Amino acid sequence: MPGIWETNMNFSQRSRSLLKTIAVVLALALPTALAISSADARVGGGMSSGSRGSRTYSAPPSTTTAPGSTSQFNRTYTQPGAGMNSTTTAPARGGLFGRGGGFLGGLAAGFLGAGLLGMLFGGGLFGGLGGLSSILGLIIQIVLVVFVVRLAMSWWQRRHTPQAAYANADAASGPGPQTSYRSGLGGFGFGANNAPLEIKPVDYEAFERLLGDVQTAWSNEDVAKLHTLATPEMVSYFEQDLGQNRARNVVNKVTNVKLLQGDLAEAWREGETDYATVALRFALTDKTLDRNTGAVVAGSEQPGEVTEVWTFARRPGGAWELSAIQQTN
Repeated sequence: MPGIWETNMNFSQRSRSLLKTIAVVLALALPTALAISSADARVGGGMSSGSRGSRTYSAPPSTTTAPGSTSQFNRTYTQPGAGMNSTTTAPARGGLFGRGGGFLGGLAAGFLGAGLLGMLFGGGLFGGLGGLSSILGLIIQIVLVVFVVRLAMSWWQRRHTPQAAYANADAASGPGPQTSYRSGLGGFGFGANNAPLEIKPVDYEAFERLLGDVQTAWSNEDVAKLHTLATPEMVSYFEQDLGQNRARNVVNKVTNVKLLQGDLAEAWREGETDYATVALRFALTDKTLDRNTGAVVAGSEQPGEVTEVWTFARRPGGAWELSAIQQTN
């Protein structure tokens, strides 16, 4: 009989040790996983970066290609000033519920990690549910917390979509979306060209060409080439992202870029600078490789689709340059 008790006690100790190990691993890993779950490796890092002149803090009109709202800029040199909606301020990188996790995203991740550590030391994830000490109970509690946190964050984002902040923008910030018609030129639908600045077929060809050239220069880490394709501001962001990749000893390769659909959101002129904001839906193969071995560490060989809103700028006598990339919601 004592042998049976000793066996049960040893089994119980092994179970508790396994449970503690799982709790520690999850407590350390989940905050990081939640923080990077929305990260993208492609050019721009899956963030909204750059400037749209005086319309940097005004939402681009929705289009057929991008019918939803666009994210506010995570990175921009432009500060709110004359001619802009002063009630809308530039968000800090990541924002409250930003793609980078933000304050409440990190708080939720920290709460979950703390709860798991609480289970480790006998306090339980919710105190009152401390009786759930089995592995099944642990998994159920983790799933419940993640589900509730994500549901609350999703609800809050819908209630505080960027369009609400843009609702009071100056009516002079631009016309509504132009009527779009499908055409055979590179997937672009030409608008009615009733914007203050007329965008012609040759301009659409330039936008499509830039879409591919920027991705190629990014994949080749060719900063000199990027300087000929994008504004100095955008190139500064690309250099930051490329530096982070080098620090991690990886390289991002974006290939097989093909425009599937695109249309003009708005076009205007500020002083001597022309601006055109275009919604783009394109296919690409996005993968991140180890620099030493060439092994795929993120992404895959399988092609995917992305919808983004790109803004291009052109000065007198110059070519169009990439001025901003915005993510769609």
